[in-house]
Amino acid sequence: MAMAPGPLRTIAGNLCLGSAPDSWGIWFPEDEHQVPYTRFLDELATAGYQWLELGPYGYLPTDPQRLKADLDARGLQVSGGTAFGALHRPEAWDEMLAHVRQVAALTAAAGAHHLVLIPPMYRDEKTGAFTESPELTADQWAGFGRSADRLGRLLLDEYDVRLVIHPHADSHIQTQPEIERLLNESDSRYTNLCLDTGHVAYGGGDNLDLIRRFGDRVGYVHIKQMDPEVLAQVTVEDLSFGEAVKRGVCVSPPAGVPNPADVVAELALLDAELFVIVEQDLYPCAPEVPLPIAVSTREHLAVCGLTGTRRPRLDR
Repeated sequence: MAMAPGPLRTIAGNLCLGSAPDSWGIWFPEDEHQVPYTRFLDELATAGYQWLELGPYGYLPTDPQRLKADLDARGLQVSGGTAFGALHRPEAWDEMLAHVRQVAALTAAAGAHHLVLIPPMYRDEKTGAFTESPELTADQWAGFGRSADRLGRLLLDEYDVRLVIHPHADSHIQTQPEIERLLNESDSRYTNLCLDTGHVAYGGGDNLDLIRRFGDRVGYVHIKQMDPEVLAQVTVEDLSFGEAVKRGVCVSPPAGVPNPADVVAELALLDAELFVIVEQDLYPCAPEVPLPIAVSTREHLAVCGLTGTRRPRLDR
């Protein structure tokens, strides 16, 4: 007797797949443990990706014409820029803004319209030493959303670039209550969320719940998975994020949490077109490690229905 055909795999047509320097172990503009940017770009294209995030400012060429030539030669396009920036330190606003402007200008010149802003970590990335208190004061929280909106409005008005805040381990926007507070105290016209699925899991949050309840604020996505066993070690041993990465906290699908298939299915229900950028924190790693991981990750996400490379329309 003939067997009934299985269900057709659905394609998440509103999601556009890309990757980032982070998946090649790139955390800094220059570092002895990182591969040259030309090797990153060559391997990104070889792995089958068309879109990339810029990564740390200064790793890729900052001259727009040189960057364009390097990307065009490999058939690559830019999804967005990346910057670290402190929104809880009014005294550092001018310094932060000068850096963000550099990133925004390069992002816009590359034809991209999103800037992923990562709050600075309160523990040193290499040593794990605390550099400031892990808790914001009431005054710092009171101005956080307003500062985000001020920056978001400037970026939109001057660069046609949309601000998306990226929750990050060892930062003041890490847990789900912190993410929700930021969204509730900011304006969706100027400030939205880069949903980093791995960092949300690292902070004990529920990605699917955030998508369901705050889907209208999800403007950009980083997709990654965390190893629950290493997450348990983080809690018990009070590990820094840098140490957790060295222990392999960030893993390739289908290992780890959250399940990327569940995330893709939930994002596919949103009434928005979104970049979904693969990240797997690998710093430091041997040069031969990233490429096979990038290929297997792309192939697994394709099974989950995430295959698109068409530029999203700019809803948010």
